[in-house]
Amino acid sequence: MGSQDDAPPAHYVMKIQSFSLLAKNSIERYESGKFEAGGYKWKLVLYPSGNKSKNIREHISLYLALDDTSSLHHGWEIYVNFRFFLHDQTNDNYLVGPDTVRKERRFHKMKAEWGIDQFIPLRDFNLASKGYLVDDTCAFGAEVFVCKERSTGKGECLVMMKEAILYKHLYEFDNLSKLDLECYDSKPFNAGNFKWKIKLYPKGKGAELGNYLSLYLALADPSALSPCSKIYAQITLRILDQKQAKHHFGKANYWFSASSHENGAAIFMPINNFTNQNFGYVVKDSCFVEAEVIILGVVDALS
Repeated sequence: MGSQDDAPPAHYVMKIQSFSLLAKNSIERYESGKFEAGGYKWKLVLYPSGNKSKNIREHISLYLALDDTSSLHHGWEIYVNFRFFLHDQTNDNYLVGPDTVRKERRFHKMKAEWGIDQFIPLRDFNLASKGYLVDDTCAFGAEVFVCKERSTGKGECLVMMKEAILYKHLYEFDNLSKLDLECYDSKPFNAGNFKWKIKLYPKGKGAELGNYLSLYLALADPSALSPCSKIYAQITLRILDQKQAKHHFGKANYWFSASSHENGAAIFMPINNFTNQNFGYVVKDSCFVEAEVIILGVVDALS
């Protein structure tokens, strides 16, 4: 079940009086105060009746936890050799817990706790002859030795939106007959913590120049995104029919990023249809373009 050691733990001792009252007061998990070892802050985590989340019963569960992982950069790893102690008060020596000697454990932001699910059976712990629990008092301890540290590099975190919100923006492009530039932008608008703009190419874009009107949605300030950030969005672009409400639209899902900040349709509508006065897309030399944006997911760098 473990070895014996005459020396007390070098880094931390957690003495508990009235141990039996932990379970009677429904304290299933107890965290010690912080202590420093190897340049990091740690704490002991004790389950006096066993770690129920791991279906442990009739044992004491004991763990070492890295405190305040928010200060750790993603990819930073700490390799640790640690030992748990239980004081034998009768013989004044220490039981050194199993599976903790000469085994390095890797602590990092997403795995900040290691330990022993079945540190000691409660029947052994409670035996008076063992000397671990005397007058309902016991003492656990720990030694923590940092063996090495390293950085594994970069990472990302994708968050998919549980309750995606629909954002709408309507913009009027006027004086269409006087437009002579390749592209015209709407004023920026907000959708899901990002700024966007509609981009209208009245004479088309790329290979379909002169045949089709092209319509895109773009990030208004792509340089504001970090290089590894991405936005997954459902986009609907619509040119309104101002006469018969037979609006022309396209709908698709796209990834937006600093390097790919403009998405849409080069072949959105034949120019002849757009300018045909029998349709209501252009009235009084103006057209109305509507954008609908639903942010479905966001990727950011892990910090």
